Amino acid sequence: MPPASKIAAEASSAEELAPLAEAPAPHSARELRQRTARREITERRRITQRVRQALATGGLMLQYQPLISLQSGFIRGAEAIIRLRHSRRGLIAASHFMPIAERSDVINDIGGWMLQQACVEAAGWPGNLSVALTLSQRHVQSGRLIRQLLESLSASGLPPEQLELELTEAMLIDENDDTVFALKALQSLGVRLALNNFGTGYASLSALKRLPITTLRLDRSLTQNLGEGPSGTAIVQAAIKAGQALGCTVLADGVESEEQLVLLSEIGCDEGQGPYFSQPVAAAEISAMLAAG
Repeated sequence: MPPASKIAAEASSAEELAPLAEAPAPHSARELRQRTARREITERRRITQRVRQALATGGLMLQYQPLISLQSGFIRGAEAIIRLRHSRRGLIAASHFMPIAERSDVINDIGGWMLQQACVEAAGWPGNLSVALTLSQRHVQSGRLIRQLLESLSASGLPPEQLELELTEAMLIDENDDTVFALKALQSLGVRLALNNFGTGYASLSALKRLPITTLRLDRSLTQNLGEGPSGTAIVQAAIKAGQALGCTVLADGVESEEQLVLLSEIGCDEGQGPYFSQPVAAAEISAMLAAG
């Protein structure tokens, strides 16, 4: 029998080595991260290529979600929402491909296509309905936006004041020369400017004064907090009052219920958008909605 001291030493060594045996080899976690990164890169390339192909073959389309005046109940315009056609899955939502497209220059082509298509389709709507669409920061910085915008307005005949371009708060504080130039050019062209996700970001009220923002779009998380106690409603009301004090129309995004609609009307919100009013529809259906009253 080995001496007690040797048994103790061996036991101590075994106890020290046991966690090492159970743990993965030092390089395993690194290899796992590398494999994950390679898969993500491959997936991004695949989706980017599919979007490029869709641009070339008519595989993209726009749907429109109505913007409703809460005072009159009438449609005052619609927001353009991009979809990707798929042979088996139907229309694929923007959330599945636009975040990836925004990481490459393909977003500049998508943005130009959206401008052209939205202007042409909105020009066919009766009345003076406006059409809104979201700009990508990469597209704004590309140097191509203003030319694409001028071409789209000219080809469609849509008056500039009936086009509303949605900005992010990051664009308002971006000191990039291309961004500053593009935003000033938009201002001079007479198109309407809207700010997305108002009430949750970091843009100060002084930053909002740099441009003639016409519409502040409340973040949908604020709309969802309505009815969740007095504090949730008070926050939304404060955001509405702040926006209106700047001379802006305030729109609540993501309205899903009559309860939310009633509360928004009571606290003075100007406009609403969301599935309670309508899901996104084809351009022709906007005309049909207007005809039906």
